Amino acid sequence: MEDKGVSPRIPAATYRLQFNGSFRFGDAGDIVAYLNDLGITDIYASPYLKAKKGSTHGYDIVDHNSLNPEVGTEEEYVEYVAELQKYGMGQILDIVPNHMYIESSENTLWMDVLENGPSSVYAHFFDIDWAPVKKELRNKVLLPVLGDQYGRVLDNGELRLSFDEGSFCLHYYDHRFPVVPKTYNTLLEHGIEALEECLTGEHPDLVELLSIITALNHLPPYTEMSPEKVAERHREKEIIKKRLLKLYGNSTAIKEHIDENVRIFNGVRGEPRTFDLLDELLDMQVYRLSYWRVAMEEINYRRFFDINHLAAIRMEDPEVFRETHRLIMKLIRRRRITGLRVDHPDGLYDPSEYFHRLQLSCYSQLRSGRGGDAEDDVPLASSPEMEPAVVVLYNDLFSPDSDRKLPFYIVGEKILIKGERIPEEWPIFSTTGYVFLNSLNGIFVETRSARAFDNIYKKFTGLNLNYQDVVYEKKKLIMEVAMSSEVNTLGHYLNRMSEKDRHTRDFTLNSLTHAILEVIAYFPVYRTYINSYDVMDRDRQYVESAVSKAKRDNPAISGSIFDFLKDVLLMRLPENIEEADKEEWLDFVMRFQQITGPVMAKGLEDTAFYVYNRLISLNEVGGAPDRFGTSIETFHGQNIERMKSWPHALIASSTHDTKRSEDVRARINVLSEMPDEWRRHLALWRRLNRKKRLLVDGQFVPDRNEEYLFYQTLVGAWPIGEMDEAGLEGFRERIRSYMLKAIREAKVNTSWVNPNTVYEDAIMVFADSVLSSGPGNQFLREFAPFQRKISHFGMFNSLSQTLLKITCPGVPDFYQGTEIWDLSLVDPDNRRPVDYGMRAEMLRRLKDREAQTSGHDLSRELTLNKETGEIKLYVTYKTLGYRRMNREIFEEGDYVPLETGGGAADHICAFARRLGDREVIVVVPRFLIRLVFEDGRLPLGPEVWEDSAVIVPFAVEGQAYRNIFTSETVKVQLKNGALCLPAPEVFANLPVALLGKVD
Repeated sequence: MEDKGVSPRIPAATYRLQFNGSFRFGDAGDIVAYLNDLGITDIYASPYLKAKKGSTHGYDIVDHNSLNPEVGTEEEYVEYVAELQKYGMGQILDIVPNHMYIESSENTLWMDVLENGPSSVYAHFFDIDWAPVKKELRNKVLLPVLGDQYGRVLDNGELRLSFDEGSFCLHYYDHRFPVVPKTYNTLLEHGIEALEECLTGEHPDLVELLSIITALNHLPPYTEMSPEKVAERHREKEIIKKRLLKLYGNSTAIKEHIDENVRIFNGVRGEPRTFDLLDELLDMQVYRLSYWRVAMEEINYRRFFDINHLAAIRMEDPEVFRETHRLIMKLIRRRRITGLRVDHPDGLYDPSEYFHRLQLSCYSQLRSGRGGDAEDDVPLASSPEMEPAVVVLYNDLFSPDSDRKLPFYIVGEKILIKGERIPEEWPIFSTTGYVFLNSLNGIFVETRSARAFDNIYKKFTGLNLNYQDVVYEKKKLIMEVAMSSEVNTLGHYLNRMSEKDRHTRDFTLNSLTHAILEVIAYFPVYRTYINSYDVMDRDRQYVESAVSKAKRDNPAISGSIFDFLKDVLLMRLPENIEEADKEEWLDFVMRFQQITGPVMAKGLEDTAFYVYNRLISLNEVGGAPDRFGTSIETFHGQNIERMKSWPHALIASSTHDTKRSEDVRARINVLSEMPDEWRRHLALWRRLNRKKRLLVDGQFVPDRNEEYLFYQTLVGAWPIGEMDEAGLEGFRERIRSYMLKAIREAKVNTSWVNPNTVYEDAIMVFADSVLSSGPGNQFLREFAPFQRKISHFGMFNSLSQTLLKITCPGVPDFYQGTEIWDLSLVDPDNRRPVDYGMRAEMLRRLKDREAQTSGHDLSRELTLNKETGEIKLYVTYKTLGYRRMNREIFEEGDYVPLETGGGAADHICAFARRLGDREVIVVVPRFLIRLVFEDGRLPLGPEVWEDSAVIVPFAVEGQAYRNIFTSETVKVQLKNGALCLPAPEVFANLPVALLGKVD
């Protein structure tokens, strides 16, 4: 069976744009022509569905079915898409299926839940435990939004009632909470005797008010779950509100009665007893307000990681899927979106099921939208209205048993640990590129310096850190502090299961909860993907590994408890277990899997990566800082595997989530080539800045580990060129912000939850003092020459990375602004505005010079003046253009690693891409300090490369290859019995080479 009308658009190169109020649809439309000239084929857009007001990133969605008005109107969106289509460009949209932002009244789904509790028509959208362990929270939602203890906030008059548009609401600064309609009577009946004296018993306004009170009393309670009662409550409460609003507007007496009661309930600051009425009213609500710092153990809604204002949604529910994907599917049907990037699929209950449902829905839209702008809604996956034939056709064409033809380009943000593979049953085109990013970065780290850096780090900091121990401890910290409620909930679920079997009922709640915590702390991957009673070998191995380590290192806990937990996680069901109990076991496993990922992310990426600072260029999302670099053989092997299994995966070098930009990492990697010099400079800087450290509570600030991080950060992020005082102050501000985030993330001397402001202020003082422009600052005089040297070699590392990214198997992705030097740190630093006008003008000038100058002269000039960033732009533009004209060889061609020879063989990475008789050879340098350090030469020509060469075993002697950058021709020579391309000719005028076979 065949459906030739539906096929995915595969991008050749993507460019990530961060949409927000400062960069709108119109701004994106203005740069489409420039990006097309650069060689980009598809925009990779950050989320632009309606987010909270002022969002800078778009992940805090409040409405999945509206465009973000701060980003632009629908008309502006259509114009932007039309500009893309004018150039034949596509658009991949980053979507957020896992969670919603809940601290905004614009999230009408969440507001309905807060007004109606379990009886809300949207209650099943959110993952809320309505029967938590704490009985006071039964049928309530704990909201940790207060800035102080509840009692103090109430007595200070910070909680205020209002009557708006027929509804009573509670306000806490920018927060707005609906009042449960049935409790309106508490406000309406207060002091009603005085109103009855004012209005006669037969007065129509009083009669109407009493009728409204009666109607409110007859509303079904918010614990009612039957569909009929839920519908009745939803319908009648809105009718009552309209009646109350009309009465309020028509009757002066009723208006005064309501306004006066609102005033009374709001109390008088300084008179605590006057807030008793409001306290009693709040106790009747669906929600319980609490101090944000002390509610971590009792939160009863699942969150995105440990972020209280992002509540998880139950995407496993078909109705939730349909409701949250209506607009996305409409845009796909109209061909305004040509691909999707799925944020955090590991947080979903069943990622595999979600991806299949997503692909099927996309397939349905594409089939129905062949004729152009189809207006009618098309049923999504799991809709009763979906045509059965469509499901059958999808299953025939795109099932795992087929040849994996997929209808739509979808990638998932999945972080893989060493040796881990993306689940093959996922119907996607792979991940967003972190495996490649870390492998690429690693080949520019000198692995032979690992022991030297161990000694440097230990001596400077006085710490003897074992990376795996750090990860274990930080994951435990996250579970004990930030995500304790999730772990406690799992513990109670497991305890309830254990009580049903006489062989396990003696296990205590505390021991079961502790066993869960220990197993998660030792979990080797972000999560497993068990979704049935049949457990795959890959998942079994991960569970057994974690349980074995936890059992070994916790001899005080009975081993039988760990064995029970392992049996549950591996679905080793007891004999004669009831069907309901089987489902309970599976549900526990699915929920357990939803927690291990956030714990890993928070414990690893957001804590351990700020503690283990041996070489911080290795501390990257998806990375392993304990592995000091990547071998060339491993790099080539991973590329071959990607070409075989996931040829259209995104491959990146910088993203919106990276801890440092590619250019910052490229600089810091240079340190691995010069451990002795790095050691000497650290000792000098430590001595020069000793008096700038302040004493806080008997401790010098910063501590040695933070100071070590600080110096690496300066080396990596220092701006290119001379800075005036304003420029230096701008950089100081960036470093202050970065160091504040870094030390809070580390959670050693301060944290986000409990900031130590005195300690933090001391860090800021130290940074300002070290970066002072005063004439007495000897540090900057000593630092500047060393940093310039690092910057010099870091630029060559970055050029090599850029060329490798564009030519390796996969779809190269560019983060906004990184087509020239970009020295950004972690967000929000990497979301600073990008000067596209400057970049477009730079590209225009480059093209003009290219037309007027020989390729080798231009290349030599760009190399000599590399600080401008034009050389990176040139390599990017030329390579992307060549790739776009020769897509087949990069998307379908073989990846062939090439050996190197000569004295500088270890300093070259080379491979070929071959398809039929077409060939492209890529050659880049690395570890240049040992080659050109002595007299500061550029890494060009025979003086540097001498007898080094790239061996081309499949070529014939005399075969010519044209350098795409320089237009020079290099011929294959026979040397020492090997066919090769001489490195001095390959790197004659530019320190990277893209060589196309000359027919």
